Amino acid sequence: MIDPNVLALLMCPISGGPLTYNPLTESLDSADAGVRFPIIDGIPHLLESAAQPLG
Repeated sequence: MIDPNVLALLMCPISGGPLTYNPLTESLDSADAGVRFPIIDGIPHLLESAAQPLG
């Protein structure tokens, strides 16, 4: 789980838009870019190379 105050500060590195926490996939999703970024060991990996397409 990501602290909502921290989540409000994070932005998608691809689109510059907001990210939403997805508890089912343990990821941060960017609807604007159509990708998700994994959270590994509690650390969001906000790199373009780590992005995966949304379902």
